[in-house]
Amino acid sequence: LRERKEDIPALINHFIEKKAKEMQITKPPKLAPGAMNRLMAYSWPGNVRELENVVERALILSNGRPLTFTDIVWANDEEKEEDMTFDKTDFLSLAMVNARHIAKALQIAKGKIHGKGGAAELLDINPSTLRHRIRRLGMPQGMGK
Repeated sequence: LRERKEDIPALINHFIEKKAKEMQITKPPKLAPGAMNRLMAYSWPGNVRELENVVERALILSNGRPLTFTDIVWANDEEKEEDMTFDKTDFLSLAMVNARHIAKALQIAKGKIHGKGGAAELLDINPSTLRHRIRRLGMPQGMGK
């Protein structure tokens, strides 16, 4: 897309029609003023699939209002790239992130796994699934009740 910006308007219209049909939206919303300029100004580091996903998300969030793309496409690519830079030592594994998140939920639930106010309810997962993840992540068994 970076090299073929002239294709963006046609692709946007195509994806709006396609996704609206898939989502059973009888009257697809129009583009808000400035929306196409915003999409054309974006550097599109991804591919056409990224554009399709952006259109789908905009349709979901629009509630029938004109599509603005303000909350989806970044106005300044440099700011986005700066946010994406990090030192490898600062990067946590997915297992570590999951373990910390589960530990925080257990802390908030005061160790309770199931029932009202339990960690499983906070995490919106089945209590047995939570117990399985606690075991799989090697977390201390005494963290939950």
